[in-house]
Amino acid sequence: MLILLSGCCPSQTSGSLYGALIGSVLAFNVADFLGRRRELIVASVLYLVGALVTALAPDLVVMVIGRFVFGIGIGLSMHAAPMYIAETAPSQIRGQLISLKEFFIVLGMVAGYTLGSLLVDTVSGWRYMYGASTPIAIVMGIGMWWLPASPRWLLLCAIQGKGTMQDLRETAICCLCRLRGEGIGDSAPEQVEEMLGELSYVGEEKEAGLAEMFQGKCLKALIIGGGLVLFQQITGQPSVLYYAASILESAGFSAASDATRVSILLGLLKLIMTGVAVVVVDRVGRRPLLLGGVSVMVISLFLLGSYYTFLDNAPVMAVVALLLYVGCYQLSFGPIGWLMISEIFPLRLRGRGLSIAVLINFGANAIVTFSFSPLKALLGSGPLFFIFGVIAIISLAFIYFIVPETKGLSLEEIEAKLL
Repeated sequence: MLILLSGCCPSQTSGSLYGALIGSVLAFNVADFLGRRRELIVASVLYLVGALVTALAPDLVVMVIGRFVFGIGIGLSMHAAPMYIAETAPSQIRGQLISLKEFFIVLGMVAGYTLGSLLVDTVSGWRYMYGASTPIAIVMGIGMWWLPASPRWLLLCAIQGKGTMQDLRETAICCLCRLRGEGIGDSAPEQVEEMLGELSYVGEEKEAGLAEMFQGKCLKALIIGGGLVLFQQITGQPSVLYYAASILESAGFSAASDATRVSILLGLLKLIMTGVAVVVVDRVGRRPLLLGGVSVMVISLFLLGSYYTFLDNAPVMAVVALLLYVGCYQLSFGPIGWLMISEIFPLRLRGRGLSIAVLINFGANAIVTFSFSPLKALLGSGPLFFIFGVIAIISLAFIYFIVPETKGLSLEEIEAKLL
């Protein structure tokens, strides 16, 4: 949904990033009040308004405002979407469905790059680029309006006294039946009772306070989830992509002189590898994908550091390292980071916990993006990649010793057994 534009000025892209940071902060207070479904509806409205304002903007200031509004929608949707999927999906395919979110984000990026290449010579073609996201925002809003609320959120409201227990329980049963279809048969009431019993057992009766976010189970979940999305950014993903065009061009790929074509090429690789993650995540598990993917990322970063330090006559090695890094990132940190943060937080604290994790993600992205050029000028390209490689090794140790396996467990079982 977020379309990345080639050739846009920094204020335009930073407008979206700052908006996403604000959206993440807003989600902290509104998530549990609105519920996952209504938060996504609000996000779709912000997408629509932001896209229209940007596409019709008479000057740069209005364009940046539009991008900022669009960015708030990004922050809210990146917060609510994984929660809604996690709370409504069967445990056996939860990983697959949440990873599909990342797949469609990459698909949207590839579509944006492709559309951008077609409109690059069109006068005011950027307006069509921004306007192209409006029908998707409308489809998203209509789709979320049609879908039911999260049964787990309804049950949380029930045990916290935010409605009549019997009415909310019946509504949760109806929502579960709509979500699972005929396959659920007559077991919906039984499943809702199990959820309700487990929620009561793990103590979800009280509404979460700010101080509680940094205590007990939530602190452990925050370390796991926040650590994953932090390492997702500070292992150099934005910086590696910055070098893609020059690396491919040095290896003799003529299309590399066109940044848009490079974006499409790498986007297709990311799409394929994300698709692989979608297929295998619930069979292989979260930890094996993270450990395997990040291990190859470490090797790739040290190869890139070596290339820019003393192996500049081996461009093929740099191309291989680049493709391995991009592919393995999409097999590991890309989808698994978002998957884990949607699973690991206790229900009562999930809305606020996820908002902190999303804020860490966008904040780290902003720091890496805006500090990259000064660090490159200060240290040089080679040492910078070696630093990213060392950080990736630290992230590997973090995954091995801290991150648990959640494959096949219900959200309540994750809370009871792993936190």
